[in-house]
Amino acid sequence: MIMRIHPVIAENWKMDGGAAFGVVPQTIWTKLIEPDEKNMIPITTRCLLVEENDRKILFDVGMGNKQADKYYSFRYTFGGFSLEKSLAEVGLTRDDITDVVFTHLHDDHCGGAVELDASGNPQLVFKNAKHHVSKAQWEWANHPNSREIGSFFKINFKPIEEAGKLNLIEKPGKFTENIELFQVNGHTQGQMVPKIRYNDLTFVFMADFIPLVANIPLPFVPSVDIQPLITLNEKEAFLKEAVENNYHLIFEHDLKNECCKLVQTEKGVRAGEVFKLKEILN
Repeated sequence: MIMRIHPVIAENWKMDGGAAFGVVPQTIWTKLIEPDEKNMIPITTRCLLVEENDRKILFDVGMGNKQADKYYSFRYTFGGFSLEKSLAEVGLTRDDITDVVFTHLHDDHCGGAVELDASGNPQLVFKNAKHHVSKAQWEWANHPNSREIGSFFKINFKPIEEAGKLNLIEKPGKFTENIELFQVNGHTQGQMVPKIRYNDLTFVFMADFIPLVANIPLPFVPSVDIQPLITLNEKEAFLKEAVENNYHLIFEHDLKNECCKLVQTEKGVRAGEVFKLKEILN
């Protein structure tokens, strides 16, 4: 079996620090991440590419570049990254991607799947890929609640359905020989999180379940989570499982910290060793 795992950056951007940490006071979270003069913290969209035999599976695709300038002015993108450039760094093009798996359909996770042609018509970026999302999230995104409506743009995902490239995942479980998907609902309904088995290691791509190392302590739940108490319970159960099974966590939005292991402390589960993925892969 051939298997490779690569983090690929779609973009770096900024978000409101208060939104990132919910009810945690600013005097506490600023000890972990320093905000700028507008109270914004730098984050990234670190997508994950898994090559498994002849499949090239991309988890999330960033926000893309088709929105109006006003959209990006509020996102405060910086650094000049793009998914296409990042794929090229690992020797691939977007046409090589066989599967796109959306952890969920918020705009910063799926916007890069659709672009506009010269006439302004939407077209798929990954033309050769089947696109996967949970059925629960698909239904949720197509009938959004008033709190999340600003995060679901149908131009990001309806063209996939229209092109016949959409696969709805009915229930969590085995996705490939070495990838299992589990579902969490605190951030948004039907978010899918992958566990990836690589030799004798298990990696978990955290998506927006635990977006930053700084979000590991139980109360540090982002205010954008629609059901924070559910997130709290989901986190507690997952962190216990992760410590017991020695999981390696990969963070989608942490600009500084790519991966970590966990340790049990008197104050609860915390980040232990922090590292880059390439440092431990054979």
